[in-house]
Amino acid sequence: MPFWTFFPCGEEKHMLMVDMTESDGEPLRIQRNTRYEDPLSWITRVRTKVHTLWLQVTYRFHYLGKGVSFHYRCEIGRRAAPAISVGDDVYLAPDVWLNVAENPGNTEPAIVLGNGCKIGRRCVISAKNQIQLEPDVLLAPSVLIMDHNHEYSNLDLPIHAQGTTAGGRIVIGRNSWLGYGAVVSCDRGKLELGHNSVVGANSVVTRSFPPNSVVAGSPAKLIKRYDPHSGKWLHGEQAVADVRGSSTLDAGCES
Repeated sequence: MPFWTFFPCGEEKHMLMVDMTESDGEPLRIQRNTRYEDPLSWITRVRTKVHTLWLQVTYRFHYLGKGVSFHYRCEIGRRAAPAISVGDDVYLAPDVWLNVAENPGNTEPAIVLGNGCKIGRRCVISAKNQIQLEPDVLLAPSVLIMDHNHEYSNLDLPIHAQGTTAGGRIVIGRNSWLGYGAVVSCDRGKLELGHNSVVGANSVVTRSFPPNSVVAGSPAKLIKRYDPHSGKWLHGEQAVADVRGSSTLDAGCES
């Protein structure tokens, strides 16, 4: 039996209907009546479509899959494109910056976005060696992922004149979610966030964590971890003890 919900939409308080009909035991299907959405929103959609087509035709990406959408305000340098691999159905929201630092000896793609990745507004992915997002990784707005840093060891030179550190490598496992303002940084070595992991908002991740982890804090610590063998969430010290001695948990990146 259908259930109709009404709620105001926009300053003019138009009513928007959502059909939450249940059929044959299937999940509720939500259908939006978009009649009252901003009639000028098509302009943004058209600009984004044209921008995506322009990148597809004129930028020589290492790989560019099908169904990709680059918002027209994304920043991707033409010279960086050959070092960027983008899988199918990847979405980049407004003001995303994909940056590739100079690294002449690197023959692999520096940024790898797996199939189905969704990159939120104002996210920055800056790679010198390689940052890999496995399929279906979700980044909330303002996430920073960086596998190198500015060099600052010479006190007699301005930092901006010292170049960058050698850097490390970062892998974000499939189906992971990084919350608003999260930072993942690896200056050397390898940082790996296991699949199905969640990083809390404004957390700073500087070391590896095993799959099915929930981490938070600055620096990030393991809050809880799902144990597929018992089917239960392990919290706090119990979660840490469960993976004690694992090279995945103990590995880290130096700053």
